[in-house]
Amino acid sequence: MSHIALALHGGAGTIARHLLTPEAEQNYRQALHDALLTGYELLRQGASALDAVEQTVVQLEDCPLFNAGRGAVFTHEGHHEMDASIMAGHTRQAGAVTGVRAIQNPIQAARLVMEKSEHVLLAWPGAEEFARQQGLAMQPPAYFFTEHRYEQLQDALASGRVQLDHSEKHPLQEPLPFTEDPKKKMGTVGAVALDQHGHLAAATSTGGMTNKRFSRVGDSPIIGAGTWADDRTCAISCTGHGEYFIRAVVAHDVACLMEYRGLSLAEACRVVVHDKLAPIGGEGGLVAVDAAGNIALPFNSEGMYRASISSASPLFVGIYKEEQ
Repeated sequence: MSHIALALHGGAGTIARHLLTPEAEQNYRQALHDALLTGYELLRQGASALDAVEQTVVQLEDCPLFNAGRGAVFTHEGHHEMDASIMAGHTRQAGAVTGVRAIQNPIQAARLVMEKSEHVLLAWPGAEEFARQQGLAMQPPAYFFTEHRYEQLQDALASGRVQLDHSEKHPLQEPLPFTEDPKKKMGTVGAVALDQHGHLAAATSTGGMTNKRFSRVGDSPIIGAGTWADDRTCAISCTGHGEYFIRAVVAHDVACLMEYRGLSLAEACRVVVHDKLAPIGGEGGLVAVDAAGNIALPFNSEGMYRASISSASPLFVGIYKEEQ
């Protein structure tokens, strides 16, 4: 059997131990562990990397702990606008949706865009009309309501700030067209995989920013910025401050450094995350796997919810920077 590998993330930022109770920390670790094993068991049974990343992300979307699907944050208007994308490494086909409000699992909609349409990216409301035509499960607003996210919105509204999902502090190098919360957090979920056939795939899903306005879109649904997969190099799923990840075309840049400069996966990730992103204020990280089954989980923030496993390496679940 060829090497198989799977890695996932559930958001990056300042995740200090004093911010998580022991019970909450265990809940996060268990959720990451369970989602990882869901995808990895599919790979062990011979499933495609595409199926593995989709089902892994579905499980994370269904978990209210993470800012995607059921746990999506609230917009300024008090609803949800979710984004997702998926890419197959062997064909370099991709699909994405942005701003969707009622789709239970946006990552499934992204895959349908890839496989059942002539397009790559569909936006709300058309994306939802397409998903309904394809028979995807829809949910009322109450399904996406979580008390924790609602309280985040109230805090953000009271302070007049936009709030991301896992950081206490993040100094900006330049002003944004809105006031940003110093207690922002960066929440996204994603997965990358290598299957028995040597194919790679990547998937990313997010609820975006708390209190976001004007139909803001981050990097998660943008192919090349938040998601990338190419059998010749690697599969990437990003999490962090989306505006910076878009500017740096992070996911594709890692693949380019491998293809054009011959860098290893680990070195290409290091250059992009630490040498390119960090100096311009781009806080966050990514999960990556290459065609040989090597895994990289780099981040320049204080922490990143992450997990990985392969046929050559044991199961790993980490939250804090000191965990390797």
